[in-house]
Amino acid sequence: MNRNLFKIALFSILFLGFVACDKDDREEDLLPAEVLKESYTIDRFKVLNIATALPSGAKLTWSIKDSIISENTDLDFISPFQKNYPLTLKVEISGEVKVYTSSINVVKEAGTYSKYIFSVLDFRPAVGQFTNGIPEYTAGNTQANMIAAAKKAIVGSNTSLVSLGGFGGYVVFGFDHTIPNMDGRDFKILGNAFWGNEANEARSGSCEPGIIMVAYDKNKNGKPDDDEWYEIAGSEYFKNTTIKNYEITYFKPDAAKSPVTGTEFWQFDTEYIKWQDNEGKSGYKVQNVFHDQSYYPLWIADASYTLKGTKIADNFYDQSGEGSYWVGKSFEFGYADNAPNNDEASNIDISWAVDKNGKYVKLPGIDFVKVYTAINQEAGWLGEVSTEVSGAYDLHLN
Repeated sequence: MNRNLFKIALFSILFLGFVACDKDDREEDLLPAEVLKESYTIDRFKVLNIATALPSGAKLTWSIKDSIISENTDLDFISPFQKNYPLTLKVEISGEVKVYTSSINVVKEAGTYSKYIFSVLDFRPAVGQFTNGIPEYTAGNTQANMIAAAKKAIVGSNTSLVSLGGFGGYVVFGFDHTIPNMDGRDFKILGNAFWGNEANEARSGSCEPGIIMVAYDKNKNGKPDDDEWYEIAGSEYFKNTTIKNYEITYFKPDAAKSPVTGTEFWQFDTEYIKWQDNEGKSGYKVQNVFHDQSYYPLWIADASYTLKGTKIADNFYDQSGEGSYWVGKSFEFGYADNAPNNDEASNIDISWAVDKNGKYVKLPGIDFVKVYTAINQEAGWLGEVSTEVSGAYDLHLN
């Protein structure tokens, strides 16, 4: 063989061997032999987090049997069922693919969970005819006292209710376990909405919709502190009649001011509590003859307070045309106090949750819920549209 040709051939062999070894080393680094444990065990209603520590750029596909459950780098898994789940992780990086297998064994928890609300974490109603009455304010009560009163009203199965007043009034509550995000609807919020019996009143009657916010207790400290809140995108969320980042300020009434009586028999003071919003609008909340207590929360010492959120279109209309018969229509889905408690329309799907940019998010489950009145409307003699909450429960826990 020509000496030069021999050198070239030898160099090629060495080079290809070096490349092959380098490729093998690189594949071994990028696609390790072991990523998952042989098996995992977790209680029902607990979130199992499986971290992979794979390099960025890897494409992951998590599957249970043939169903893809996630494409995130780490897996958050939860189930309400005692069951063994075969787990598959497919990893693709730089054109190389490897499949890892494991299993998740979901077992019965040691204690007993309640499917109902476990705690009330915050409560601040807006101005309203039932404020200071449902729940009842007693002289000297503080914010903590009123949260405790709200807790007494809506925790557990034997509940009464709390009224959230006009737009923005809210209550925040939590459960003693994570409600899992499963296929279909996951939890129900109870209120006092009802539909009329006549055909022309189908899905209309008295519905006072409230926006629903949800949060997952990622740091597991039992508080919605550093956890991100997500809005349940109900049927009105993407409509142009919905106003995001709406703010309204309520001003404490002057107790010495003489009432401005209206032309209707029920209008005790038509200029009772002033409000103004960030849309350049303002007006007054009317005090009616049916409720003579203060409509301004008496435990709030400030001369005004501001509430914020998403505002949806007015839903009450005067069916009589004479101001005597006001009807509140129900929206299609996704709101509290928007459908009767015994109807599936009052059930909520965690998969409807969106982030602050309106993008749907995939949560493993939720631990906390915030409900606030979604409408700023006066419905004649019925008074302000005010969401009521009388409880909530997990649809996956019997």
